[in-house]
This record gives sequence, C-alpha cells and structure tokens, in this order.
Amino acid sequence: MINNSNINGGMSSPSSSVNPRSQGLKTYFKTPEGRYKLHYEKSHPSSLLQYPHGKSVTQVTLAHLKEKQAQLTPTQSSSMNASSGVRFAAARFLGGGNGSRTLSFAGGNGTSKSLAGTSRNSSLGGLSNCNSLLTSNYDGKGAYLIFNAGDTIYISDFNSQDKDPIKAIHFSNSNPVCHAFDAEAKDGHDLLIGLNSGDVYSVSLRQQLHEVGKKLVGAQHYNKDGSVSTSRCTSIAWIPQGDGAFVVAHADGNLYVYEKGKDGAGDSSFTVIKDQTQFTVAHARSSKSNPVARWHICQGSINSIAFSSDGTYLATVGRDGYVRVFDYSKEQLICGGKSYYGALLCCAWSMDGKYILTGGEDDLVQVWSMEDRKVVAWGEGHSSWVSGVAFDSYWSSPSSDGTGESVMYRFGSVGQDTQLLLWDLSMEEIVVPLRRCPPGGSPTFNSGGQSSHWDSISPVGTLQPAPSMQDVPKLSPVVAHRVHTEPLSGLIFTQESILTACREGHVKIWTRPRSSESPPSNSEGLLSTSSKEKLLSPGKIGGSSFK
Repeated sequence: MINNSNINGGMSSPSSSVNPRSQGLKTYFKTPEGRYKLHYEKSHPSSLLQYPHGKSVTQVTLAHLKEKQAQLTPTQSSSMNASSGVRFAAARFLGGGNGSRTLSFAGGNGTSKSLAGTSRNSSLGGLSNCNSLLTSNYDGKGAYLIFNAGDTIYISDFNSQDKDPIKAIHFSNSNPVCHAFDAEAKDGHDLLIGLNSGDVYSVSLRQQLHEVGKKLVGAQHYNKDGSVSTSRCTSIAWIPQGDGAFVVAHADGNLYVYEKGKDGAGDSSFTVIKDQTQFTVAHARSSKSNPVARWHICQGSINSIAFSSDGTYLATVGRDGYVRVFDYSKEQLICGGKSYYGALLCCAWSMDGKYILTGGEDDLVQVWSMEDRKVVAWGEGHSSWVSGVAFDSYWSSPSSDGTGESVMYRFGSVGQDTQLLLWDLSMEEIVVPLRRCPPGGSPTFNSGGQSSHWDSISPVGTLQPAPSMQDVPKLSPVVAHRVHTEPLSGLIFTQESILTACREGHVKIWTRPRSSESPPSNSEGLLSTSSKEKLLSPGKIGGSSFK
C-alpha cells in the first residue's frame, strides 16, 4: 500500500514550499489527539509536465534507502564521511563545465544540493532555462518520495522541505502508472515501475540518483514490447519474503508473477483462458520463462493489489466490484465479495492481517474481516469515489488497555471529493448490538430478519453478493478535512506524518500532533454536530459507537 533541492538554491522556507493551488485551504486539521499541521509540500515543475500519452493518475511510493557501505580507494581517507564524499563527487562532476556555478549543501538526507548556473546538465535531463536539480545523495541512506505525473517519474528528498524534485526519469513511449520499492532487496534492483503500455522495469533507486540525466540507467525490462501482455499495468507489488519475486496486475484481469533477474529467454506464452469469469492459474511452459505464472483474476480490470505483511495473502479489487483474497503460496481463492455499487478502486491490509480496507465507486469504505470472511463495517462520509485507503499502524488509542481485549484501529481514506477522512474502528463496539455465537460461529443480529449476512462463515472460495444496507454496521469519520483542490489519489502514514497526494502530482506532508499538545476542545470541533448528523442516519456508528 506508501520520498528535494530548490531550483533557486538552498532550503526553501515553509512559505515557499506551499503550493499556490492550495490557497484557501486550511493548513491544519484537528483530531481527538491534537492538531495535524501542513509541514511542507512536494510537487513537480508544472512547466515541464507533459501529457503526450494521455493523463495518468499520480501514485506515491515512500522509499527508505539503507546506507551503502563505502568502498574507499587507497587515495581516499577511510575517515571520509558520506557528506564529504558527496561533496567531492559533485565538485568533480561540476569542475570541468562552462559557466559559473554555486553549490549549496543543506538539510535533507544528509547532503541536499542546489545548483545555480548556466550549465545545461541537470537531473531533469539538460532542460534549458531551468536551474539544475541535482541529486542530493548518491550512496548514503535516506528517505525518498517517488511519484508519477504525465510521462515522468519524479524523485524527491523526503527529509527536505524543498518543494521540487531532485530527479526526473522520462519515458518517451508510454506513461508510468504504478511503482513499488523493496527496502530489503538483496541486489541493487529495488524499484519496480509499470507503464501504461504494459511494459515493466526493475531498477536500482540508488543508481538512478547517482546518474545525471532523465533516462533509466541499468534497468531490466520485462514484457518488452508487449511480449506477454499489451494490457495497461494497473498495480505492482514485491512479494514479501519473496526473494526478488514480484507481481504485476493488468487492465485485462490478469496478474503475472515475475522473478527478478531472470532474462525470460524461454517461451512466454500461456494457455488460452477458456472462461473469463473464472479464477485460473497457468504456469510457464519453460523453466527459463519470465513471467513464471499467470493468474487470471477477473473479467475486466484489476484496479489494485496488496499483500498482507507476511506475504501469506494477496488481496485484489477490480472493475467488477469484487474484492478477492487469495492464499498466495497455495494459489487458492479464500474469500471475497461484492461492493455495494460499482467498481472497487483501492485496498489495504491491517498490519496484523485481520482486516482489509476497500474503497470505490459507491463512496464507501468497506472493512473486511478475514476471520468472518465478510464485510463487518461500512464507513460513510465521502461524497465521491474513494481512491485511497490505508491503516495507520503508528497510531495507538489513548484508551487502549494494552491487553488486546479492546483493540482499536485507526485508518484513513481519500477520495475524489478532495477530502481526507480518518476513522476509528473498535471491533468490540461494533459487536455490542450483535449476539455472539458459540466458538466457531459468527455474530448475528439480535433482531430477526436482516441477519443472513451474519449467520455463518462462508465456505472457502465463496464470493459473496453485496450485503443489504441494513445488514452492516455503519461508521462515521472522526475527521473530515479538505486537503487538496484536486481529486485525491492516495495516502501514506509514517511515524511522524500523513502524506496525501492528488491525481495531478502534488503531495502534502502533515505532521502529527506533538505529545505535549492537548486535545482540541469541543468548541474547536473535529466534525461539528451538524456535520456528523449529515454523515449519519439512525442506527449508524458515530465515531466508533452506535448513536
């Protein structure tokens, strides 16, 4: 499910890092634990944005590069630190060019650089009338924000407040649409990029930062020229503990399994799919082939995929409105079900693997229980399609007793209504109005009638129809805040902040409340009473308890 140098040189001030498009929006929002504040923004030089292959929705990946052990030559001191090494490399690179140049090193991932001058060389590929945006960290550890806009992948120094990217990678024939990073990659290739054309690349993020220019360097190319599939990539993911294996979902309902580093010299064809509506798995005919397997998931596009944290389960959501959960190693469909209405667009796992969030065209956030293999709550609050969901694994409930008896989850959602919504989910409170069954059973409503959804756990492999609106408890958000002027496409929780991204390629970083802050008073408001009443109807959960 989640990564700068300023064109004008040096670190930008907080005011200069705020997007003019955001004027009129509040730079903070309040939660029960305190106030989240807009810290800074990341974006791309709008004058450089091109759409030669049509628009693509921005997705965001946060990449943490671990420190690379320095390999010093005999002429270099072993005591030379990472910062001086970067300065030396930059000075050597800049020393022989024409024109005046001024280097400024400040903040960010150890050594953030800005370059001013008349040189045509830059990390944006020698663009005229544009000061260079030179990479800030060749070999040292750091956090980077990776996002796509138009025909370009942008990389920003996440720890710097500078708004503009430090690196841009241009694709001449197709738009990048999805990407994923593996911090535990054993070899250099840790970044995956999927294109609108169906092509897939694996590259080393560190190598891209090291090289000057706007082309991929040292990339391995998969599904070249549509050799396996000409369908658009929609989602891509490394397999946890998969030793370099990864999966790519496509708009034709197929998901392919690749092994990193395999050249794919064998026969890449697969058997013909006889029934587009049925889940099938086909393996490559040759041991030298790459991809090694094709999973046909559904008829129509797979819109998003997500692995559970331990890699046991794979969740997919698609154009047909179904969420499907698979036991990945067994290649077996475990459970799934239909949205209330329309396609599902996004999905995310809780860290403990017990719950799955989905969102889509019905404006709802669905909470799926792996234990019950069904929807256990619906979140109502968005006024348009839900485009991104995520659990906040860094948040802990102030009322948690630490025994596990009263577990509360915090999760977030963003939508095309430009809003960020935060939700609190307490399973204990959800089952209060329900009757607990004997061990092995599932809760049912006390009242008769509308209880078929809760009567029993479905057999393995069952895809459930959409439940009736009366069957599922309703949640309302604890926070609803308009964070961007454009429709949103994703969010990421970190230990210190929340990241929100709009589909046009603008990212905002909201810092969490300090522990010393006191919670806001009722007069300051999270959701006003009138706002909550608009979001709730009788029988729904307010916050995380029934009204």
